[in-house]
Amino acid sequence: MEEQHAPATTTPLLPHHGRRSHHKTSISSELSGAVGDLGTFIPIVLTLTLVSHLDLSTTLIFTALYNISTGLLFGLPMPVQPMKSIAAVAVSESPHLTASQIAAAGISTAGILLLLGTTRLMSFLYRFIPLPVVRGVQLSQGLAFAFSAIKYIRYNQDFITSKSTTSRSWLGLDGLIIALSAVLFLVLATGSGDYKDESQSDRNKKLNKRLRLLSAIPAALIVFLFGLILCFIRDPTIFRDLRFGPSKIKLLNITWEDWKIGFVRAAIPQIPLSVLNSVIAVCKLSGDLFPEREEISATKVSISVGAMNLVGCWFGAMPVCHGAGGLAGQYRFGARSGLSVMFLGIGKLVIGLVFGNSFVRILSQFPIGLLGVLLLFAGIELAMASRDMNSKEESFVMLVCAAVSLTGSSAALGFGCGILLFLLLKLRRLECFGCGFGSPKCKPKCSADDEDDLVV
Repeated sequence: MEEQHAPATTTPLLPHHGRRSHHKTSISSELSGAVGDLGTFIPIVLTLTLVSHLDLSTTLIFTALYNISTGLLFGLPMPVQPMKSIAAVAVSESPHLTASQIAAAGISTAGILLLLGTTRLMSFLYRFIPLPVVRGVQLSQGLAFAFSAIKYIRYNQDFITSKSTTSRSWLGLDGLIIALSAVLFLVLATGSGDYKDESQSDRNKKLNKRLRLLSAIPAALIVFLFGLILCFIRDPTIFRDLRFGPSKIKLLNITWEDWKIGFVRAAIPQIPLSVLNSVIAVCKLSGDLFPEREEISATKVSISVGAMNLVGCWFGAMPVCHGAGGLAGQYRFGARSGLSVMFLGIGKLVIGLVFGNSFVRILSQFPIGLLGVLLLFAGIELAMASRDMNSKEESFVMLVCAAVSLTGSSAALGFGCGILLFLLLKLRRLECFGCGFGSPKCKPKCSADDEDDLVV
């Protein structure tokens, strides 16, 4: 008799156990989680400020308001991150995009997402995109962050040309020793990012007490504040260059040429990335990280991204979105509620109102190696979301999707290949394959569990 194998099923990323909440939080952990995505935020904002003359004060004020609003709206550490594809096009292509063209690209992308949200087409897409494809997108984004982080740590960076330059020295205020020390500190304080179940707390009281004490340390916040201190040590002239007060907020003059350039060069590559990573991936990740809560609506997230940019971009604020990488980074360092992003928003608002555009002098001296360390942990946390692919078929689809996304530098290309591969594998398992379609015997051999793979 042949051995009967149970059909492979996809297990949840985190054990549900009746969907009880094990997410205890504290002010220190929320403060630490608040800076979890700054490894992405600061380099992009600094680059756009230096290259495209982005108004830093306006961006800080508007993103602060976004942070506070999304913290209240979602009740989760929902990140507010730069639209990465628009930023990449703005600084890497020649001629560089102007502030008005960047705004036009952001508004165009926001309009598409708002349309998809209000018509509920985004929720339709979310329900029918296969889980292995979503995991492939998450894996590729997480690894892309990790690769960038390693470059930040190992090499000096020229953000104006978006290139790595010379190897980073071991000594110095932005040397390898400081970066590697930060890595060791974060590993000791936060471990692998897993948090023990309360039901296991009586097995080894001394060990659990030590782990609780370590996890109570706001590790990421300490690393970030240490970086700020190093800014002033590296260049004491920062003090005399600071100017108090925000810049004047005003409407941008966006010409028809700006709309055309912004949409064709920047919005078109950004739209698929926003749909996949800023809406679909972040909704799925929120369900994985917070299984005791109702999964965030894709419609709600899509409308949120659209509304933010349809307001702020007109005034010159940087185009932003909700990114899965930011959510993973904030969760990795302790964020468990909307308080973390609200704290971040308050901090940005104070900086934007007090220091205005002169704060770019501080950012320009921030140790890039420390930003790389924060980005590394965020990227690995996002990539680890893909560890729930149990069957070989699921892993095959996920890895092909991730590989194409990374080598082709396009999440949309990887997504398309993943969808095609998933459908081909399902077609291969039909009984009618090769016996003529329309036959009475033509029916799928897959089980009901396979049908569940079609729903994220």
